[in-house]
Amino acid sequence: MEKRILLGKAVITGIVVCETGMHIGASKENMEIGAIDAPVVRDPVTRQPYIPGSSLKGKLRALLEKALASSEPQLAKKRNIGTPKNQIMIHVCDKSEEAINCKLCRLFGSTAGRGERDDNFPSRLIVRDLYLTPESVERLSDIDTGLQYTEWKFENAIDRVTSAANPRQIERVPRGAEFELDVVYNVEDPDHIGTDLKNLKLAFDLLELDALGGHGSRGYGKVKIQLKSVEVKTIEYLKDSTKKDKYLNLQNFDDNAITSMANIFKTM
Repeated sequence: MEKRILLGKAVITGIVVCETGMHIGASKENMEIGAIDAPVVRDPVTRQPYIPGSSLKGKLRALLEKALASSEPQLAKKRNIGTPKNQIMIHVCDKSEEAINCKLCRLFGSTAGRGERDDNFPSRLIVRDLYLTPESVERLSDIDTGLQYTEWKFENAIDRVTSAANPRQIERVPRGAEFELDVVYNVEDPDHIGTDLKNLKLAFDLLELDALGGHGSRGYGKVKIQLKSVEVKTIEYLKDSTKKDKYLNLQNFDDNAITSMANIFKTM
């Protein structure tokens, strides 16, 4: 594959707001007797819940894969990224020359197929871990739930024959919690900017109609994504900050903003 060239960076920032309780699970190793059945993932230093970038990126990829399936026939080709007994089938291009022409893999990345060497296509998208806003930290510090920053959710699984109950306790981030969003798009080809970022926006829109984290079909994980700004820095601007025409600070992430971003790189 041809050498990849970095033309600049587009940094998309915003807020992810929980409109219902959200559960992104952590390991249950070393749990104490009587502890909660399904804890949320927490920062080991602050003990505050957070959204791993891998969770958000994986969800965006899964939604976009389904959305593009009808128009992109190659997405029907799946690969097992799990184990033989626990198969997880997703689309991943086997070769980098395939990935660069795949609307999904060139945005989210792909790993080489079996038998291929050094043929990965690194993701153009960086999704950072999402941490609570300072306002949410203060607000959640005052809640009286018996848990730090979170809430208990008690549920019962009922046997359809005997009516026996199997109670469980699930930890959730409460409704109204806000997390800071920080996503970076690496610009490598001006001709791909429009398609790549429109697909990213589509994935965000789909996520608002879906769920983030576990138990989405039972009401968990409804989120609102408030995109605040897009800051575009070309390599020319990073080398010489006086070149203001090679820098953009946009307050919207819409089709007009995406067109402006594409135009600044096409003049390079």
